[in-house]
Amino acid sequence: MNDKQVTRRDLIRRVGASAAAGLAMGLPGMAQASAPAQPQTTAPAEEKAPQRESEVAKKYPHPPGQFINRPLTQISTVVDAMLDDMEGRGVAYFYDQAHPTTGLIRDHAPAVGRSDSRVASIAATGFGLSALCIAAHRKYLPPSVCEQRVETTLAFLLEQCPHVHGFLYHFLDIESGERLFGSELSSIDTSLLLSGILLCRQYFSGNLRIHALATTLYNRVDWQWMLNGSDTLSMGWLPESGFIKYRWDVYAEMLTMLLMAIGAPRNAIPPSAWNAVTRPIIEFGGIEFISGIAPLFIHQYAHAWCDFRHLRDEHANYFVNSIAATRAHQLFCLTLGRQFHWMDQNLWGITASESPTGYRVWGGPPQFGGIDGTIVPCATAGSLVFLPAECSHVLLSIREKYGEKAWTRYGFIDAFQPQSNWYAEDQLGIDLGISVMMAENLRTGFCWNYFMRNNEITNAMQMVGFEPDSGNSEAF
Repeated sequence: MNDKQVTRRDLIRRVGASAAAGLAMGLPGMAQASAPAQPQTTAPAEEKAPQRESEVAKKYPHPPGQFINRPLTQISTVVDAMLDDMEGRGVAYFYDQAHPTTGLIRDHAPAVGRSDSRVASIAATGFGLSALCIAAHRKYLPPSVCEQRVETTLAFLLEQCPHVHGFLYHFLDIESGERLFGSELSSIDTSLLLSGILLCRQYFSGNLRIHALATTLYNRVDWQWMLNGSDTLSMGWLPESGFIKYRWDVYAEMLTMLLMAIGAPRNAIPPSAWNAVTRPIIEFGGIEFISGIAPLFIHQYAHAWCDFRHLRDEHANYFVNSIAATRAHQLFCLTLGRQFHWMDQNLWGITASESPTGYRVWGGPPQFGGIDGTIVPCATAGSLVFLPAECSHVLLSIREKYGEKAWTRYGFIDAFQPQSNWYAEDQLGIDLGISVMMAENLRTGFCWNYFMRNNEITNAMQMVGFEPDSGNSEAF
């Protein structure tokens, strides 16, 4: 266990929430727990709602509505070639950093050199299973090799990997599958794993064993148990102390998890759980969107597998909402350019990531987490489907300007700080995963097309009231 692992684990214990909160993805409700809705006058300046930045943002011209709902969608052949290269390199991570007999994938690995880490995460494994589907589709790897690795992984998860009520522990030993770090039985991480499993079930539909293994893994999850008597899902459970007190009750990346739980053939939760989640409105620079005070990734993960385009429920068109959130984040980063001169239209993007001082959960708007000017490539890579031209332009600029410092054997590094000349040594599986999936979704809609063949998901969307909504996302 190295210092980075300790730092990421301790971060969660300091905020007192589930290990999923800061270790794998940051805590979607973390800001709800750690920062009040109305900032106190004694709070650090960086944790307050950024009124001054909002005022600056108003100086940037943007036609209302059209600015948010009709982003540029064209990408050049140069960008398409870069995304193809990025996907191929990212896929290599998920093949290289998986254990050959368990299929579990390392949470992180060095950008250069070999890793001896035994720390696997089930979220990285879910992204990795999805990446294997892309690898077979794109022929980055021989399809038969990808299919065999998927079958090996699902068999281990079902037959040997420890679980409780179908849920898995966040961090596992890559060889044995045993729980590490006293991590929690994680509802969101299990759902990310299951999302990858259900994608495999559809893409490798001709493989009857993969289909059976995937279906059994999904069916054994006791979603009712994870409600723990409430109308919202718990973030997790610890054998030493029981259910974590924090719940998935504020809008975050849990949309696909809820649909999976509502549509489950067994132990499903009621459709009313969908509306039990609060959906606060954030405004920045004249742009309004639903969000918790959380990193940008919460607007990405829900859309990696599930296709919300052209649909809305009684609350929102969630795809358009993520467009608005990404646009507001871009504008927020431009206002930070007053403090960090390298941030401009060519270089922006902040989400939970490595940093010069360890793993950080940071972002905005509103600003939180002690932003220090670190750039996180997966912030824009994970938002490629929302602002295609703008996000791909940033990625191309990073590769052209910073070269091999930022572009490695597995694609873009996790984060870098231009002023201090700091470049992250480790790459994180979940950050590479969202980058690979969103690049492919932008190019072909591949992950959306196959995942939406799972009837459990489409049935759940009907149960919670989704209807066609073509008026706000014609560009997609």
